[in-house]
Amino acid sequence: MKFETRAVISTEDLTCVMFDMDNTLFDFVEAKTRACQEIVNHIGCGEALDLFQYFRRPGRGFENWNNIQDYMSDIGVFSQSIYDECCQIYEIEKLKAVDPYPNAIPTIQKLKEMGLKIAILTDAHSTNAKKRVEKIGISHWLDALFCADITGSSKPSHKTFLFALESLELQPRETLFVGDSLRRDIVPSKTLGMLTAYAAYGDRNNDRYNQHETASPDFILNNISEILDIIEPGKRA
Repeated sequence: MKFETRAVISTEDLTCVMFDMDNTLFDFVEAKTRACQEIVNHIGCGEALDLFQYFRRPGRGFENWNNIQDYMSDIGVFSQSIYDECCQIYEIEKLKAVDPYPNAIPTIQKLKEMGLKIAILTDAHSTNAKKRVEKIGISHWLDALFCADITGSSKPSHKTFLFALESLELQPRETLFVGDSLRRDIVPSKTLGMLTAYAAYGDRNNDRYNQHETASPDFILNNISEILDIIEPGKRA
């Protein structure tokens, strides 16, 4: 599906670049898959990809440890002690595997040098989100980190986007939102009047092949560094 894209944005008109976090700044699917592999290694049976699919079940919570318990029970190896060990392994190995996408750090640094605010809006809990942004080394460049427990809602609810905009005293039109999900990132932010950039490089849910009929990002990114190609330094730089 082809999208209509707009011309470059001037920093005279843009105040903030707001990012989704997981799969936009780093490959979180890969991190979780590697953590799942360490769990099945520990229990001595099972398949990492099968365990990962338990986290993707609707309504079960993408970060909920109960997914590990359900998987262990279903393959007949559950015990409280081993389950507790697996939960700790999951958290340690998942964070260890979180690394920024190539070009992510220099791109964010350049955006800050242009005089732009940098924010993150994620559905992750703030405890987890803070650990991840510290792990990839961008904490000191962030003007704000908005998480589901802070905004009181999750994407694609408009409430979570509006909370972030109001907290930073931003108008939608002066904010570029960058995210890997058309349905959860692009559609709601675009509807609210924000400029949008679809991080196609990080879409691990096949959104690009199952397009939401109202999704029409202003820009499509095949590499996070391409953000620099769509922002033209103006008087703010």
